[in-house]
Amino acid sequence: MVTADDIDALLPQTQCTRCGYNGCRPYAEAILSGGAQINQCPPGGAATIAALASLLGRPALPLNPANGVEGPPLVAQIDEEVCIGCAKCLPPCPVDAIVGAHHQMHTVVLALCTGCELCVAPCPVDCISMVPRSALADAPEPPAAHGNRERFLAHNARIAAREHERAALVAERKRTADGV
Repeated sequence: MVTADDIDALLPQTQCTRCGYNGCRPYAEAILSGGAQINQCPPGGAATIAALASLLGRPALPLNPANGVEGPPLVAQIDEEVCIGCAKCLPPCPVDAIVGAHHQMHTVVLALCTGCELCVAPCPVDCISMVPRSALADAPEPPAAHGNRERFLAHNARIAAREHERAALVAERKRTADGV
């Protein structure tokens, strides 16, 4: 019997959300439940669609153009001369491939970047662009899917822990203010 783990293992783990789901695992679960077609992943493209079709015993479908187009692996590049250090690119990066601090220049760790493009829109000065990984002479190979998944899970766990700490602090302040 096919599981969501089996489907998730075939996905590229870019965590780009272009499939309409908040990461590769939710998309895998939607495929398993019948809530999503197997052709919604532009980063995986035809190869991933074919692998999913084989696993699930379904016909391969063309990539749904509503989700984007298949293309070469991309990486984010930050124009360091233009970066203002606002840090708005840090939270949306699902694998923590961008490093920097408030009011400091940020940079992309190319070995970790999945090319998800989620950092581009929040940048208020448009200093982030997506370029083909192959266009960079010093760019390492794209990160492996299992490493992407691990970094994505660690990113989400850190955010959840931070939210839990904030909620506990707010609750404590409320109790103190109420004289409890």
